[in-house]
Amino acid sequence: MPRFAANLSLLFCELPYLDRFAAAARAGFEAVEILFPYDIAARDTRRALIANGLQLVLINAPPPNYTGGMPGFAALPGGEDRFRHDIRRVLRYADELRAGLIHVMAGPAQGAAAQETLVANLQWAADHAPGQRFTIEPLNDTDQPGYFLNDYALAAEVLAAVDRPNVGLQYDAYHAQMIHGDAAGIWDRYGAGAFHVQIGAAPDRSEPGRGPGHGPVDFAALFAAIDASGYAGWVSAEYTPSTRRTEDSLGWLT
Repeated sequence: MPRFAANLSLLFCELPYLDRFAAAARAGFEAVEILFPYDIAARDTRRALIANGLQLVLINAPPPNYTGGMPGFAALPGGEDRFRHDIRRVLRYADELRAGLIHVMAGPAQGAAAQETLVANLQWAADHAPGQRFTIEPLNDTDQPGYFLNDYALAAEVLAAVDRPNVGLQYDAYHAQMIHGDAAGIWDRYGAGAFHVQIGAAPDRSEPGRGPGHGPVDFAALFAAIDASGYAGWVSAEYTPSTRRTEDSLGWLT
C-alpha cells in the first residue's frame, strides 16, 4: 500500500488551521501538504509540523493573489520578472518549512509562446534552486477554465523540454479522470515521471471509494498499480470530504 499524506487545505477544515496538524497525526498520517501556507507565519506552521511529527510534502507556487488575479502565471509571456520574484519568496517558505516539493502553477494561457515561457521559467527555477524539487500538474478545464497545462501529453512534452532532474510530474487521479476519462491508464502511461501523487474521486472530488455513483476509478487497483510501478513518494489525499468530520471520510484507508 502507498504512503498516504493529508492535504490540510482540504482535509480537517472543520478545525482551525493549526489544529489540523494534530488531527492528521491522530488519524495516522505521517506527512501533509499545504497548498498555500502563506497566510500563517512559517515559524508557526513549522512548530505544528514538529510538534506532531509530520513531514511537509508539498506547497504551491505562486502565493495567492487576493486582488482577483490569476492562480498562476508560469506560462504567461511577459510575466517572467514577477515569476522570479514570487519563486524567490516561495523558496524562503519552502526552506523554513522543509517542503519537499513546490508545485509550480502554469496559469491561464495558450499557444506556443506560453509553452516556451513555461519551459524557460521552469528551467530558471530548477537552476536557481538545484536542491529543491518542483512539479507541474495538469488541471481540468471544468475547475480551471483556460489553464494552460490541461493535458498529460502536454505535461510530458514540457518536462522533456525542461530536461532538469529536479522538475517532474504531479499526478492527480481526480484531474486525470476529469481530463482523460481514464485515471488508471494515465498512470500507466505517465506515472514513471511522477514526483508526487494526489487522489480524489471524480466527478465530485470527494473521498475515494464512496461506492456506486461516486466515480469510476477503482482506487484499490490504482494503489496496487502505484505500488507495482516502484513509486516511492507520497500519495496525498486531496479531496473534499462528503462527511462533516474528515475522520469519518477516511474509511478508504483500510
